[in-house]
Amino acid sequence: MYVWFTLLAGLAILPLFLLKTLKSLFPYLGEDCVYMLRSLRLGLRLTKYKKIKPFYSIVDCFLDAVRRNPRKTFLHFEGRAYSYEEVDKQSNQVARALQATAGLKEGDTVALFLGNEPCYVWLWLGLAKIGCPAALLNFNIRSKSLLHCFSCCGAKVLITSAELKDAVEEVLPTLQAQDISVYLLSETCNIQGINPLSDKISQASDQPLSRDLRANVNIKTTALYIYTSGTTGLPKAAVITHERLWAASFLQSVSGVTSEDVFYINLPLYHSAGFLIGMTGAIERGITIILRRKFSASQFWDDCRKHNVTVMQYIGETMRYLCNTPRKDNEKNHSVRIAIGNGVRTDVWTEFLNRFGDIKVRELYAATEGNIGFINYTSKVGVVGRANFLHKKILPYTLIKFDIEKEEPVRNAQGLCVEAARGETGLLVGKITKISPFSGYAGNQQQTEKKRLRDVLKKGDLYFNTGDLLLIDRDSFVYFQDRVGDTFRWKGENVATSEVADILTMVHCILEANVYGVKVEGHEGRIGMAAVTLKERETFDCSDTFKQVANYLPAYARPRFIRVQPCLEMTGTFKMKKVRLVEEGFNPADIKDPLYFLDPEKKAYVPLTEEIYAAIASREIKL
Repeated sequence: MYVWFTLLAGLAILPLFLLKTLKSLFPYLGEDCVYMLRSLRLGLRLTKYKKIKPFYSIVDCFLDAVRRNPRKTFLHFEGRAYSYEEVDKQSNQVARALQATAGLKEGDTVALFLGNEPCYVWLWLGLAKIGCPAALLNFNIRSKSLLHCFSCCGAKVLITSAELKDAVEEVLPTLQAQDISVYLLSETCNIQGINPLSDKISQASDQPLSRDLRANVNIKTTALYIYTSGTTGLPKAAVITHERLWAASFLQSVSGVTSEDVFYINLPLYHSAGFLIGMTGAIERGITIILRRKFSASQFWDDCRKHNVTVMQYIGETMRYLCNTPRKDNEKNHSVRIAIGNGVRTDVWTEFLNRFGDIKVRELYAATEGNIGFINYTSKVGVVGRANFLHKKILPYTLIKFDIEKEEPVRNAQGLCVEAARGETGLLVGKITKISPFSGYAGNQQQTEKKRLRDVLKKGDLYFNTGDLLLIDRDSFVYFQDRVGDTFRWKGENVATSEVADILTMVHCILEANVYGVKVEGHEGRIGMAAVTLKERETFDCSDTFKQVANYLPAYARPRFIRVQPCLEMTGTFKMKKVRLVEEGFNPADIKDPLYFLDPEKKAYVPLTEEIYAAIASREIKL
């Protein structure tokens, strides 16, 4: 009897022993399984949506949420709450007003040049209800960049707000010459060529629209254009299909967000993080959004407490700003349980958790136009995801060796790329397939082709070149290492070096400009710096150079440091060399060339002294 009792007791504790053993051998097995199951379920949903006739879009998902919870708050902004039903009716009025006033029909593209405000949401929904793609313009761009972004998406209508009226008025003659209709979200407008729209919207019917108005929309139809900077020097319009819209909206679900959560958006809606992950993700989950015009570190946690926020968004800079705020006794007194974003440094990540509590940080890696991404579904600090067989099977990718000096992949004698070993930094490339397509850039076949990489692992294959260097360690954790090419990131924005160089060479004293990003201790990303040569018998004009960059570039793209050189170093194919310049940085003690620092208070470039350098290093001067 005793033997049987012992045997049964042993069998009872065997599963616990096996579970403990498995946990010690595979510490992330449970999280891996949850992630893969969620991914499979969402993948099956997307497959189902591809086959449904008529096509089931994010708009249909929103309308289902309206039917389920018409009175639930969808959007909260500056003290005003908007229910799902209210937003639905507002979007119906928008659609009808634009049909009647602008003559919009299915397939017409409309550019939205707006800041973060509720009408952004119902303008887009209204356009989507009548099958019109929206181009989301960065509200920081001006002049040449604004015209470029508008024209490359083929839009014939531009909608803007009163705050951005002056920027539109500056380019209005060109828009009128191209027969573009411009609408202002105002009851009146005294500028000829800009038509008021708010009165038309308020007078329109809020009754539901027929689904037939978007009858030809399918999973491959363009839903949005979101702009990303790159090597062209001007922003590129990434084509976001309805398939991509759905895939991005699923990131909240993968991160563990439920229908009971409250999501805080303080990133710009023209950005893929704010719009795709934040706004459309909220529609997919059927949750409430707390929307802010812009990020505020001082008001962040008060907002979270006031609105019972449970999910926040971040970029590396915003998380650092939160960690730089004065300490308070109630820092852990909030309901935030998940943070979704990218670009946070390990030290900031650790400090954030120590100060603000046990928040699950879902750091991710993705590109607006890319076909491969990762998300850190574990609690391991400093990683952007985990490599697993299912992910790689569905979305094939690899890391290949990359020559930093030549800025090109390393190839073997057969002309194929060489895969990076585990623990070795490599260029991330994603295989272009039906399941993981690359839709390219609107109106820019040349730049679309540049992102395609052929003959990677075998002759004739085709991959998307992310332009990013990553590393996968022996435990399958993925780490972001750096960017390659002509784009760097500062203040959460991509900066195209050739665009900045074009602006600098318009200054009367500058002959050539080589723009690059340099690291600054204690800051994410790289800050803008330019090496320039001067025209014959010219001296560097500190005031005129400042005026030029201030007038034509957003603050994050302006070079904070300028280095005047006798000549610029070139490659054998006449490409400007940047590697050594990046390594040398901006320390006046190490550089003999004249150095200048952009001083916004003096509204001029000033000589970069060792005292200024020390003040930057000690953070007395804020960048």
